[in-house]
Amino acid sequence: MIKVSVLYPYSDRGAFDFEYYRDKHMPLIKECMGDDCLRYTIDKGLTGAAPGSNPDFVAACHIYCESVEKFYGAFGPHQKKIMADVPNYTDIKPVMQVSEVVAEAS
Repeated sequence: MIKVSVLYPYSDRGAFDFEYYRDKHMPLIKECMGDDCLRYTIDKGLTGAAPGSNPDFVAACHIYCESVEKFYGAFGPHQKKIMADVPNYTDIKPVMQVSEVVAEAS
């Protein structure tokens, strides 16, 4: 299994609309990717390592897929549509990382 993380670095001047992201953007991704998006999570940064400090990232999402190929196969055809929606919720340039999930516990 892989996890695609999209991270939005904290900025004093950056804007981020969590309601839009939660209610519109991420459901759009799920709709476009269909069953190839196994699940997703959304994180809201609260603080950095020191209490009261700014978080490194104001927000992040994590999309879980069976493989890198499944992700790009499902995301790629809709990339322009998905990326065109980004200005509706943020002006922050995201950072993306694809990781292999090597352990999961609860």
